[in-house]
Formats: sequence, structure tokens, C-alpha cells
Amino acid sequence: MPLPDDQPHTRTRLPVGEQSSPHPATRQARPLRTLLAVLVVVTLLVLAISVANRGKSVPSADGTSPGSSGQSGSGGRPGAPPPTAPSGDQPVTASSNGIGVGYPHTELGAQSAAANYAVALGSADMFRADSQRTILAAIADPAALDLLQSHLSPSLTPAALAALGLDAQAKAPAGLTFVSRSTPVGTKTDGYTADTVHASVWCVALSGLAGSSSSKPVSDYWYTVSLTLHWTGNDWKLADFSNQLGPAPVPADQQAATAGDITGAVQQFGGFRYAR
Repeated sequence: MPLPDDQPHTRTRLPVGEQSSPHPATRQARPLRTLLAVLVVVTLLVLAISVANRGKSVPSADGTSPGSSGQSGSGGRPGAPPPTAPSGDQPVTASSNGIGVGYPHTELGAQSAAANYAVALGSADMFRADSQRTILAAIADPAALDLLQSHLSPSLTPAALAALGLDAQAKAPAGLTFVSRSTPVGTKTDGYTADTVHASVWCVALSGLAGSSSSKPVSDYWYTVSLTLHWTGNDWKLADFSNQLGPAPVPADQQAATAGDITGAVQQFGGFRYAR
């Protein structure tokens, strides 16, 4: 029976968990579950297709696979890899005075020659007259030998050697090791014909005197060497070259090694022969 309006009103407060909500509970909508299920099915389908296609090679326009030795490296054909991708071709097996020779008569062969010649031109041996002549005899186009020697002769002057901390015979002070070593990071061709190719090699180099008493510690720098190669004597040979600094990446926040660590690394780690 309802109470008269003049009677006191009382309220009963239920525990929090038992209070009724002003809005009736509704079941969670199903569209979200449906979307998740569709995404799972699509993901599994993509993975299945990837596994099925693994190991299949895409033929290039000349009928060879991208990693075969028949690849020209132009990178412009449908299905061909980028021109800077490793080709999978085997490195050269012949050498002259420790420098790889006998490169294929292809664009990739020219890039391999350019990379190896950049290493030779950046080596410590280029600062000694006798070993410089030996290197040029191995890599130079005989018709361009005099031109190359005239380009390189200033590096052998006493003033140039003194700037590197060397004496007139290109010898380092007692207890120190002269370091000059270049490592190719990548190669490209700016123009290619069967007889002449203009190639560029992006390099990082080490240069300086390794040792605890060095006033010219070993440091790294980046540069690009541009080379003109001629096909002569059944091989790619150097006709001309020039260097320019960069492009240099942002240096890493990394602690420099001690003089002893650098000296040990220089003496223990050998260089490489490069090929595309």
C-alpha cells in the first residue's frame, strides 16, 4: 500500500556490486570479433603464399635468373634486381701482384674491377715509389700509364709524406705503423659500353699512424672515387681516376679504441678482394 506523501521517505543503499545500473547491460557487439577473424584468415593466407613461392626465381628479360652469371646488372629490366644488389657472381680467381685481375667483360665485371682498384689506390703501398709502380703495372691501361703516374707523383714528394708523418722514404717513425686502407661500400656505373665504363666507388678509409706515441692517430673518412676503365688485353684496366670527399654518414656515438687495439687490429685483420 503506498504511503501518504506526508510520511518520511527512506532509501536503501545496496552494496556497490549489487547496485542496479541505470542502463541495462547489453551483449558486446559482434562486428569486432568478425573483423579479428577476417584479419587472422588473411594473415594465414599471405603466409601460405609466401612459403609456396619461397625459392622461386623471377626470370629476367634474357631468360636468366636475377642471381645468375648472365645478369648484366642494368637493373632496368622487369624482374631484374637493383643495380647495387650483389649478383652472386664468383670473384676473380687470378691475381697480379696481389690484385685481382681477369674480370668478366660485363658491367658487373667492370664494377668488380673498379672496387678492387679503389682498394689498391687507397693502400699504404701507394705511398712508396717502388710499390706504386708495381700496382700501376697490374691495374693500369698501358696507354694511360704515364698519365696516371703524373697524377700520383705529388703523393710521393717529401712534403706530402711529411704531412702523413712519414720520412722521405715513406717510413713511419720507430714504434709506429702507417695505416692507409680503403673499404668499398658500394659501386655504380655512370656509363657503360663494351670498350669504356665510368664507375664510381663509395668508400670508407682508415688513415694515420698507429701506436701509443702517435701524433696522427688513425681516423676514418668517407670519399667517392670515380674511375674510367678501358677494356684492353682481355681485362678492365684503369685509364683515369679522381676522388671527392663524402657522402659521410652521421658518426656513431662510439668510444674510440686505444692505440694498442688499433695497432693490433691493423696487424691482425687482412683486407678483401671484392666482386659484384
